[in-house]
Amino acid sequence: MQTNFENSVVTESPAADSALAITHFSSKLAFETDCADVHQAMAKKQADFHLLDVRGRLSFERSHVPGAIHMPKDKITEESLSALPKMRCFVVYCAGPHCNGADKAALKIARLGFPVKIMIGGITGWQDEKFRFEGIKA
Repeated sequence: MQTNFENSVVTESPAADSALAITHFSSKLAFETDCADVHQAMAKKQADFHLLDVRGRLSFERSHVPGAIHMPKDKITEESLSALPKMRCFVVYCAGPHCNGADKAALKIARLGFPVKIMIGGITGWQDEKFRFEGIKA
């Protein structure tokens, strides 16, 4: 028995073929990481990246990801990044999905010639995962 029905809003635009999907998702992972991956790497002492909190000073002081370096985007320079021990990558985060501070910081870091990823979700994602914070309200 064959059923005729309209496509749902999910499938009215067909999914990409596998080769295109591989290219897309591989590219996306080159630009992003998530809170769980950052947490796991830090917990296993495998943090081969610098984690930069690019929010303002007061936000950072209230609460931040343990081990994060406070570096608002206006303080990001070739000198400030070069002063840090050599690592493979910078990972930046801001307030969360409603904030583009991490995007602006990542663009600035990339323009300076350093490898960079964004921790998607930012501080909001970290909180949603119920991970520990440092700071006044930790």
